[in-house]
Amino acid sequence: MNLVDHLDELRNRIIVTAVAFIVFFIAAFIFVQDIYNFFVRNLEIKLSVLSPTEIVWVYFQLAGVVAIAFTIPILAWQLWLFIKPALKPFERKVTLSYIPALFILFIAGLCFGYFFIFPIVFDFLLSLSADNFQTMFTTEKYFQFLLKITLPFAVLFELPVVVMFLTSLGIIDPQKLSKIRKYAYFVLVIISAVVTPPDFLTQTLVMIPMFILYEASISMSRIIYRKKLKKEKKLAEEYGLTNINDDTTDETNVK
Repeated sequence: MNLVDHLDELRNRIIVTAVAFIVFFIAAFIFVQDIYNFFVRNLEIKLSVLSPTEIVWVYFQLAGVVAIAFTIPILAWQLWLFIKPALKPFERKVTLSYIPALFILFIAGLCFGYFFIFPIVFDFLLSLSADNFQTMFTTEKYFQFLLKITLPFAVLFELPVVVMFLTSLGIIDPQKLSKIRKYAYFVLVIISAVVTPPDFLTQTLVMIPMFILYEASISMSRIIYRKKLKKEKKLAEEYGLTNINDDTTDETNVK
């Protein structure tokens, strides 16, 4: 395919993904009242609104997050279809298996941020007021704070799958991930500082899971990398190729 055909194919994949997002958004907006009630069911504070459009904007945010969550598998599927012609048969099989994991880990990240991190951060910030202030939250500010805490975890929980995917394609390896560890940690610290209030406890609670996720990604990359080397070595032995060592495999010979 020439460049124009590639761009046309990419446009079709984007259109399919956009249509899926719109469908999920409409479906989520129909049930947005139930979604809203779920998030405020245990809230002891009555939320306020300052303008008639504020609650509508909150509904749009909630419906958008739900739509994004359900669109992720569609997006991954369309991306896989776009790069499928460039993959070897075993690469197609391997990469296809990652699609369900993307959705599961996104939901797991949302749940982790909402059920574990958010209550700790929220209760800690409320405790700072003691009896000196009357706590009153607008609906928009409350849900902006909620999404600001939970969404980064939903995205970062995708990191192990992305790393495994790139390792299986030979784009990255565990050695590279280990070498850039200190830079990755620095980036994660910046992210935690941006998405959390400016207090040490909250930022630490967010940073620690991020560091664990990065180390888990390196471990998963090692597992995939070893399997990849064994498979390539086995293929090389079957075809009588000798340009193989324990650390690297000549990809041209394996082909």
